[in-house]
Amino acid sequence: MVSYSLATLIIAIVAVVLAWNVLKGIAKTIALVAIALVAAIIVFGGMS
Repeated sequence: MVSYSLATLIIAIVAVVLAWNVLKGIAKTIALVAIALVAAIIVFGGMS
């Protein structure tokens, strides 16, 4: 389970770096929030 969370964290960091460099303005903000939300749902086991 730890490796699964670690892989998710690495993927989230790469996605944040890509979004930070490629996007601008409100699109960047929305992308960063979405990345954080998806990573949190995966790591903490969903919304239920």
